[in-house]
Amino acid sequence: MLAPPWIKIPPAGYGGIEWVVHYLTEELIQRGNDVTLFATGDSTTTAKLVSTFDEQMPDRIGVTLYDLQHVANCLRRSGDFDVIHDHSGFSAVAFAEFIDTPIVHTLHGPFTPDICRFYSNFRNSAHYVSISDYQRSCCPNLQHAGTVYNPIDIQGWPYRGKEEKEDYVLAFGRLCADKGFHTAIEVAKSAGENLVIAGAIQHQNRDYYETLIKPQVDGGQIKFVGEVSLTEKWNLFAKAKAFLFPIQWPEPFGLVMIEAMAAGTPVIAFSEGSVPEVVADGVSGFLVDDAREMVEALGRLDEIDPAACREYVQEKFSVSKCTDGYEHVYREVTGS
Repeated sequence: MLAPPWIKIPPAGYGGIEWVVHYLTEELIQRGNDVTLFATGDSTTTAKLVSTFDEQMPDRIGVTLYDLQHVANCLRRSGDFDVIHDHSGFSAVAFAEFIDTPIVHTLHGPFTPDICRFYSNFRNSAHYVSISDYQRSCCPNLQHAGTVYNPIDIQGWPYRGKEEKEDYVLAFGRLCADKGFHTAIEVAKSAGENLVIAGAIQHQNRDYYETLIKPQVDGGQIKFVGEVSLTEKWNLFAKAKAFLFPIQWPEPFGLVMIEAMAAGTPVIAFSEGSVPEVVADGVSGFLVDDAREMVEALGRLDEIDPAACREYVQEKFSVSKCTDGYEHVYREVTGS
């Protein structure tokens, strides 16, 4: 299991891919599989842990020098494994043809023209798994092994019913323009709702935060609490009466949406990319087209049952269902 080299497994704060890797790794081991996890040295796992770097380094995300060392450490041991499951980015795909062990590569990110061109050049080098049918449609000429939705372990998430919710809506994630935090503020002000914003500010998004978000944070109606601990994250999601997801780009999945629904919190999201595959409109939240419709949806929260949100996640996005999907892929690519 080849994790990205930037954030430890499981993550203490922000980290979407890292949670997927954690859930999948631990469930595979519970099922009797022999798993070696390539991740940072401060990761916690029951797998055999191999690390190139002692500690996580989120400030160096995307630096090729570090990514190549991490990936090479795994590929030089490729003969030890039946299959390599790559979550790390582009490097392993580029070198996949130089090893005999099959590589299953989960497509965690979006398809820009440059990224689609890259994968098209290596269309048969790896066995590609998409995280939504929408994502798969963006680059259909790859050697696709299937679509497997990202999972969540709802047993670890607190739940609050409608009568236990507090008087705020939540926006959570990596603070950047694509995630639409500025629109969430606009919606909260228009609807007269209190908004709590939480998440990491990475160096490349500092200007966005300083110019569009920080000036509107008043500590009253609009609060920013920064990057929070896992326990604080759980509580923020469970206590919120709604989760706002005004995504500004075609999201390939969006793990935060299923985290909100697992806590019994309905999601109100722009209907972009994979969002219609993740949110059941009228059951676990509302799909809307713009800020005005998001404001209107906030007035319809009584139509959504928090228990139905949690049940929907358990049925569609469980760790067990995700692991079933990947075990099927492993068997197919290894012929076992």
